[in-house]
Amino acid sequence: MSFRTDYIQYSKKFDSSTADFKNGLDFSTKSPEDITLLYSQVLQSGMHGLCFSMYEDGQKPGDTISEEQVRRRLEIMAPYTKWVRSFSCIEGNEFIPKIARELGMKTLVGAWLGDDAEKNEKEIEALIQLAKEGFVDIAAVGNEVMYRKDLTEDELLSFIHKVRKEIPSHIPVGYVDAYYEFTIKPRITEACDVILTNCYPYWEGTNQEYALSHMKSMYHQAKSVANGKQVIITETGWPSQGESFKDSHPSAENAMKYFINSQLWSADENIEIFYFSSFDESWKVGPEGEVGAHWGIWDKNEKLKF
Repeated sequence: MSFRTDYIQYSKKFDSSTADFKNGLDFSTKSPEDITLLYSQVLQSGMHGLCFSMYEDGQKPGDTISEEQVRRRLEIMAPYTKWVRSFSCIEGNEFIPKIARELGMKTLVGAWLGDDAEKNEKEIEALIQLAKEGFVDIAAVGNEVMYRKDLTEDELLSFIHKVRKEIPSHIPVGYVDAYYEFTIKPRITEACDVILTNCYPYWEGTNQEYALSHMKSMYHQAKSVANGKQVIITETGWPSQGESFKDSHPSAENAMKYFINSQLWSADENIEIFYFSSFDESWKVGPEGEVGAHWGIWDKNEKLKF
């Protein structure tokens, strides 16, 4: 997700003066070495879920990626996560859930929807096929389509209903978007079996000190309109370098702090989180500026960053 100037109006106001300082660790007494060691311990203990980063240098969405490249990256991720999230079902992305299954991971499989009608149909048919073949644990029909305004609400609902009708009934079907979209789009919320929400304190200009409290407020805003359905955080993270956004500051230390707090909260309250992201991806410099290329646990050369 990148920032869009008009979206903040939908978000509930966050007052940092009321933040609960008991939410998350107090890092004020910890040295940089302490933080790095704790980060490593939390990482080694494993995550619920991790978003799959597909592209090496020189590659971008629309390129077809080899099975070998997908397998290599999934093998790196497998010791650290129970689930993997994919964003597309074509152009090599169809290998992700198949190989993830071999490696013992569960799958949240997404069909990427945009303003290309022909490609949308290919994505939906590929998602349905993967689900029928047994490679999908949760099906995500679109990612931030309402946020980008690529489709109308009725068009998106048509795709959701089609997938729900055609895949096995035991597989939950959802749609991924920013948390506030489920408040302002109740028909979409109603159509989903599970609420798949992206929560980024960074893109709302939140200081690292208050980031966990803000993320929790995002989660609970989605939960408040979910009508008892499960809410899963499908993306959250913090960049390790790049430009600051308002009071959000990328750095190695802030990325580690956010990862530690989000993972400890996930484990403590049994909140299912897919961390964004696995590998740094250089192509994202274009859409998001320098900061876009630095959200990974691993760098662009597939080496752990910290």
